[in-house]
Parts: sequence; C-alpha cells; structure tokens
Amino acid sequence: MARKLSPDKLLFTTTLALVLVGVVMVFSASAVMAEEKFGSPYYFLIRQGVWALLGLIGMWWAMHVDYRSYRHPLCVYGGLFVCILLLVGVFFMDPNHNTHRWIRLGSLSFQPSELSKPALVIFMASLLEKEAKRVNDWRHTLLPCLAVLFVVLGLIVAEPDLGTSITIGAVAFVLLFCAGLRLTYVLGAALLAIPPLFCLVYFYEYRMQRVLAFLDPLSDPLGSGFQILQSWTAVGSGGLTGLGLMAGKQKLFYLPEPHTDFIYAVIGEEWGLVGSLAVLGLFGVFLWRGVRLSLRAGDGFGRFLGLGLTAMVVCQAFVNISVVLSLLPTKGIPLPFVSSGGSSLLVSLVSVGVLLNISQHSD
Repeated sequence: MARKLSPDKLLFTTTLALVLVGVVMVFSASAVMAEEKFGSPYYFLIRQGVWALLGLIGMWWAMHVDYRSYRHPLCVYGGLFVCILLLVGVFFMDPNHNTHRWIRLGSLSFQPSELSKPALVIFMASLLEKEAKRVNDWRHTLLPCLAVLFVVLGLIVAEPDLGTSITIGAVAFVLLFCAGLRLTYVLGAALLAIPPLFCLVYFYEYRMQRVLAFLDPLSDPLGSGFQILQSWTAVGSGGLTGLGLMAGKQKLFYLPEPHTDFIYAVIGEEWGLVGSLAVLGLFGVFLWRGVRLSLRAGDGFGRFLGLGLTAMVVCQAFVNISVVLSLLPTKGIPLPFVSSGGSSLLVSLVSVGVLLNISQHSD
C-alpha cells in the first residue's frame, strides 16, 4: 500500500540548480543584446527571474496537490479540451515571424503547445491505467490515443511548429511502449511516420534548407549553415574550462537566439566541456530520479504520469542539446529550465511539482 513520504530532495535540488543556471546564463547571453534593443541589460534577466519565481510558486502548489486528483474526468478531458481550444485560438492571433504559436493578452503571452504537453500526458496516463491489460487493443486503447494525438499534433504542425510536435509524439510513444505496446506496432508507426515527415520537410523550403545545412553547413556558411557554424565556434572555443562567465564572444550578435534555443552553446563557450557536462549530468540525474519515483508510485496512473512528465522534460532537453551540437537539424526547441521563455519554464516547473507529489506516495 502507498504511504506518505517526503518529496524527492535530489530531484528538487537538481531542478533548482538548473533554474539557477538558466537565470545566470540568460543574463550572460542576453545582456548586450538587451542593452541594444531595449535600453537595459537586465531586460531578459528580469523576465526570466519573474517567470522562475512564478514557476517555483506553481511547483510548490503542485507539490501539495494529490496527483490522483488529476485522474478526475473533468481534469483529464476538460484540460485537453481547453488546450485544443487554445491551439485553435492561436490562428486568430496576429502572426509572429510568420507563425501562430502565441496567445497574447496585453504584455503577457504564452504558447498553448507547452500547455498541451502535460495535458496529453495526463490523458494518456488515465487511459493507460484503465486499459493496462489491453494496451495493444486498437478499439479501446490505441485508437483513442492516436485520435487525440493526431488532433493535437496536427494543430501544432499547422502553427507551424514541427519540432514541438515531434517531441510530443516521442513522449506519447515512450508512454505506450512502457505500457507494453508491441514492438511491431512501434516499428510500424515509425515507418508510417516517414512519408508525412518527408512531405513536411521536402515541400517547405525553409525546412529543406535546414536539413541540407545539417548535412553540409559549409555549403552555405553565410545563409542556412550560419547558425550551425556559429554554434560550433562557440562550443569549440570554450575548450576544457571555458572562457569565463560573461566572456563569450559568439553571443555578441554572431550566434542567433543565444539566450533561447542556443543557450547551451553559450554554456559551452563560457563554461567549457566541464560546464557542459555538468549541465548534461543534471538532466541525467533528473531522468534517473524521475524514472525511479515513477516506478515506485502507488498506482498505475502515478507510474504513467511520472514517466510521461519525465520524458517530456528529458526528450526536449535531448533535442535542444542535439541541435546545438549539430546532431539534429536546427529546430526552435528551448532547453528546459535554462532557456529564456516563460511558457516553457512555468509548465516545466509545475510538472516537477507533480513529480515531487508522486514521490511522496510510494509502494
């Protein structure tokens, strides 16, 4: 029987360390740019600090809410319905850089795609707990999962945001696989995904240019390959111990988006291999503790919920770091807890609060 324990202190400490790294590195990566654009070097630092504070408050709140309350149908289906409405609502907002990803309310803005990640995890955790013995049943399990998944992913792809949709799809299949989905179904789904992915890349010129730049960035060093080459330069110039905090050069209008998508490159330049491995190690500890507390949860819903939220953070970190190191084509995916961005930081910290609550209930 599950018993009440103290929250996972190592997971809590690891999360705080990543948030602190994020606040420090956002200031280091953005100070000069913020001074140039907004007249204050502290512009992004203040924003990151405010969102971090709100996220920590949300994490504390979620840590004290029994995770089993999320399996209530109103929470499962109501949250999913609200997310779908918001994902539709972004198309009625003014575009930003030719994309419809943001809901804007005055000076505040957030991305519904970030909110859809935990909503989808809660839905799948609830369904998989009920259908644990027939996870390979098309009618009762796979069809409902895939139907909801295709609706959510279709709306996110249309924004367009292919990177986030791929990350969410990966989290969904991690959950299904952990629930006992046959390997033949996993391989079949991977094969079926190839044609639409090919079309979404081949028939969109900017995506095709990113893939070609990934294969050969030197073919267009001042165009599509510029971002990759600047990231290489930043990471490579850091050496073993880095140039020192605030001493990086590539963030000075060379490396695009140094405080968001490519903040790990700034960490590599200023903290070197040692600092880069330290941040990577923190995500490794996060994965370890997240899986550990999930497997020790008192019921199936807690296990699937914990695994899904852990995979949500770790998969996103894997994609971001892989892009910075040119192991994957360039995509606009923030590094959880570290990159500048309120929606991602808030959702990630509240999700950690849910994980901490799960860790308090163990078999």
